[in-house]
Amino acid sequence: MRKLLAAALCLVVTTGCGAKVERSEDAKSAAVTLTNCGREVTYEKVPERVVTNDVGITELMLALGLEDRMAGFAMPDDKGDLSDVPWKDGYDKVRWLSKDQLTKENVLDARADLVFAGWSYGFREEGGFTPEALGKLGIPSYILTESCRNSRTKTSRGIMPPLDALYADLTNLGKLFGVEKRAAALITDFKKRIADVRAKAPSGTDRPTVFLYDSGRDQPFTSGRYGAPEQIITESGGVNVMHDLADSWTTVGWESVVERNPDVIVVCDYGDVSAEEKKKFLLSHPPLRDVSAVKNRRIFSLDYVDLVESPRNPSAIGRLGAYLRTVAGER
Repeated sequence: MRKLLAAALCLVVTTGCGAKVERSEDAKSAAVTLTNCGREVTYEKVPERVVTNDVGITELMLALGLEDRMAGFAMPDDKGDLSDVPWKDGYDKVRWLSKDQLTKENVLDARADLVFAGWSYGFREEGGFTPEALGKLGIPSYILTESCRNSRTKTSRGIMPPLDALYADLTNLGKLFGVEKRAAALITDFKKRIADVRAKAPSGTDRPTVFLYDSGRDQPFTSGRYGAPEQIITESGGVNVMHDLADSWTTVGWESVVERNPDVIVVCDYGDVSAEEKKKFLLSHPPLRDVSAVKNRRIFSLDYVDLVESPRNPSAIGRLGAYLRTVAGER
């Protein structure tokens, strides 16, 4: 199935998969001004040595066929199997800088001329790895839109619906690197695939309620309305029970999960604790014994990269949509 998906993506969008980037001489020299996280940012030249942090961000570059503009990426090796993804050729061409996260040292070592990361996806106040600090070193940054800090607090993230954030970043990257047509083709394809799922989705009270479980035993780490899971769940035909949280990713209490009584729990598969181990924990955790998803053993797994802003979001919507239609038919 994954091989078929890879082939289909190469045919439909003609992006990545070893594709060469086409650009005019003007695109090589002209400054580009973009709106990123609500601010206008001017890039004096097309970056030639981009470094990225984390799998979703890296695959945004690869999906646009920009591996020749990359100097490396940082990514833990617990974020899923990369051997059979649509952008494997791109991964093979780009240096794996770190199996942790970007630092000033490996960015400087890579002679980076752009850092593409996000708050909690590389950028962090701890250790001073921020766009401001990199700017003082003469290195521009681009911030993942899903991670933009909103005006409520200094740490809450998300300024627009998650899929809009994906489209905004593809559009911006297309403009910056002179691949606007490729970016537009990706966006058109993604919107069509998502619309096809939406057309088949349950409606009204038939829509199953869904809780996203990332990790945590004492308190669960989950996603509010500004994280990618919000629209992945919604477009699939479900209702995110944590929609009221004005944040992207955050910690809640188990009592809030019990109170909302989700029909389905979606497990985020990554890290040292496998999806199967997370499922066993949820099914045996005493506070959840009367929760509908646990009583009916309705636990569905998606990979980490499916659930953060990435070009894999449409595929995740398709798979979760098929599952939720089955759940709706059972109730």
